[in-house]
Amino acid sequence: MKTVEESSRICGYDAHKHIKGRKRHLLVDTLGLPISIYVTPADAHDTKGARCLLAGLKFFVPRLKKIWADAAYRGQELATWCQTTGAWELEVVERPPGIRGFSVVPRRWVVERTFSWISRNRRMSKDYERKVQTSETLIQVAMVRLLLARVGHVN
Repeated sequence: MKTVEESSRICGYDAHKHIKGRKRHLLVDTLGLPISIYVTPADAHDTKGARCLLAGLKFFVPRLKKIWADAAYRGQELATWCQTTGAWELEVVERPPGIRGFSVVPRRWVVERTFSWISRNRRMSKDYERKVQTSETLIQVAMVRLLLARVGHVN
């Protein structure tokens, strides 16, 4: 996520995406509702963000058994960390071989849909916050707003 000048103290440069800003790490359930949120500078490695995202989660989500992750989270080190820390199975979901360009990847679209729900709020188009904790809180507020809108339309 791109940032503005006020949030320049805690941001980095992601050379892969050519963006100066922050990364949002989300753990969502199968419906796309967030379980855990963590924001890091963009130059932080994805596996470091995943460890911070999942740290201490075993107590709060004891029924969590399997985690589907993007290809950026691949690596045996993170998989063994997940197995020893929370007894979670980490499965990296990758594109089917031989397909170029955009393709819908199974299980990955759930998180992408959650990111699109978050970005529907104009405030979330960029990261305007000075602290990453405020960014995490605003993501939670955006999701609460979405859920309240859904509940309000049910008769």
